[in-house]
Amino acid sequence: MFLKNIKNFFSRRHHKGGKEIYPDEIFIDSSNLPKFDTSQFEGRLERPIPIRTFFFLGIFFALIVVVYISKLSILQVVKGEIYQNKSENNRLLHTAIFANRGIIFDRNGDILVTNFLDPSAPEFLHRGYPSVPGFSTLLGYVKYPSKDKYGFYYQKSIDGMDGVEQFFNDDLSGSDGVKIVETNAKGELQSESVMQPPKNGESVMLSIDSGVQGRFYKDIAETAKEFGFKGGAGVIMDISSGEILSLVSFPEYDSFVLSEGSDSKKINQYLRDTNTPFLDRVTSGLYTPGSIVKPFVAIGALEEKIIDPLKQILSTGSISLPNPFFPDKKSVFTDWKAHGWVDMRKAIAVSSDVYFYEVGGGFGDQKGLGIYNIEKYADAFGFQEKTGINLFGEKSGVVPDPEWKKDNFNGEDWRVGDTYFTAIGQYGFQVTPLEAVRAIGAIANEGTLVRPNVLMGQSVSVIRRLGFAKDSFKVAKEGMRQAVTDGIASGLNVSYVDVAAKTGTAELGVAKALVNSWSVGFFPYNNPKYAFAVVMEKGPSHNTVGGTYVMRNLFDWMSIHTPQYFK
Repeated sequence: MFLKNIKNFFSRRHHKGGKEIYPDEIFIDSSNLPKFDTSQFEGRLERPIPIRTFFFLGIFFALIVVVYISKLSILQVVKGEIYQNKSENNRLLHTAIFANRGIIFDRNGDILVTNFLDPSAPEFLHRGYPSVPGFSTLLGYVKYPSKDKYGFYYQKSIDGMDGVEQFFNDDLSGSDGVKIVETNAKGELQSESVMQPPKNGESVMLSIDSGVQGRFYKDIAETAKEFGFKGGAGVIMDISSGEILSLVSFPEYDSFVLSEGSDSKKINQYLRDTNTPFLDRVTSGLYTPGSIVKPFVAIGALEEKIIDPLKQILSTGSISLPNPFFPDKKSVFTDWKAHGWVDMRKAIAVSSDVYFYEVGGGFGDQKGLGIYNIEKYADAFGFQEKTGINLFGEKSGVVPDPEWKKDNFNGEDWRVGDTYFTAIGQYGFQVTPLEAVRAIGAIANEGTLVRPNVLMGQSVSVIRRLGFAKDSFKVAKEGMRQAVTDGIASGLNVSYVDVAAKTGTAELGVAKALVNSWSVGFFPYNNPKYAFAVVMEKGPSHNTVGGTYVMRNLFDWMSIHTPQYFK
């Protein structure tokens, strides 16, 4: 009955007689009525809403209820545990427990780099470096974890940025741990627990003697400042194991300043310094070697059998060749002084340029090695290859040849004068101090080229054995010893150890106003253990003080403080 009444309500109305009244009968005379306001829907018949409209609306709202209940079931039943965990984690903060970085020791067990607590950043330990200069280029520095403005760490590791800190970063770093901190809705600490403990980094023992290192730097720095050199570098290497006893580069930066990063004024000074304090001059500094290459040229000449070591060549101070551009003139190649008659040993001892002009490039009836043989023996001693030391950034040297000249001088041809200059370590010849000390070590141990390393107690890595005649090495070594006893390296003729050495003065630039001053050699002479190389960079050409002066000062100090290295 109820449904019937509803139906009747929405159906068309009937008059008492039962006849249906149609809308057009009602408005048949509407045209005679006043005008309707059609904007207000006057004169229109309102029809009843169809029942199917309510039916579809009911279905729509029922679907909404079903979807809502289904979603609620998924949230509460199916994924309730997942969202509960997420809710819990919203108040659980995972923070890093920074591992302590490994300690760095020298060969004697003395601490070079340690850790200390900085109250301004108690979450991790800071690095402490030697208070005396001379170690920064070797050891490097670190970059500490970084926070954003909200106090959260976005860079969560302590990373080595140079030197030993960088090369051995994986060993020194260890692995960080994780701590869970629980807070309430106000961010207040409720509890904390360690989820994963940190693993501290491993310690590293270097082959460096910290006492020798500090003194070597002091001697180089003071010599540079007093006598006008731009910089300097020095290295001492065990000729059997390749272990580096000292590796010094001047000038240098301050490891502590760069690690902390707060002294912007000092850091900017480093960046603007034209003397490049960030350059490791031992491994990456390329220098014209000058006469330190003469013992290697001598060995090549003996191996190629182009001269007897006892044959004498007259040095009157120069030799001359026809000038290829001006036939009526001569090209003159000068010696640094007239030496008279010299054999190979004496030529090494007094550093005769004329002797090595003739042996290197030929003159008159004396056959020369030629540029490709000079390059061959330079390569044998490793002058164009990286040594493979366990430090980053190493460079390799250059030995000029005809192809090099074409590339660098607009296709110009190679001439015998170029060979002359290459034979005495000039022209485009460039080496690093590390290449030089390794090559001298191969002369001292008579033919074994070892890989330098800065770690203590590592297995020896032999790069190659040269296989040259022992007599060839013997002549070169005797010439270098004679240079100390009665030649150009007499400044190293000391009573406490027998030293064999070779000096080199490499002229720089067209005006030749600046020089690199080299001193290389080995000791003790009769039972060689260590090779050394030092170069004083870009000093005035009139200067008589240089690499030999530095080594003499160092040897005097070592004879008192570290005499064990001379035995």
